[in-house]
Amino acid sequence: MQTTPLQRFTVPLGGQEVELQDVLHDADGMRLLRIRIRERTRFTIFDIDPATARQWGAAMQHWADAQPPAAAGPSA
Repeated sequence: MQTTPLQRFTVPLGGQEVELQDVLHDADGMRLLRIRIRERTRFTIFDIDPATARQWGAAMQHWADAQPPAAAGPSA
């Protein structure tokens, strides 16, 4: 299995660390998007196929686009 880091960021409000990785399985050539969320010592890991990634990404984009500009981040 080959894993390639794509992006890593920290969620401002909760402090969770999110890492996106491209995962290629050697045996069958299946490619998945791995989403690793670290919250202190706890990890949540999702391996999702391209169709699910598209659906999830579109739903998140739709929600974000519907938010007023002031909701873009925490106020100081």
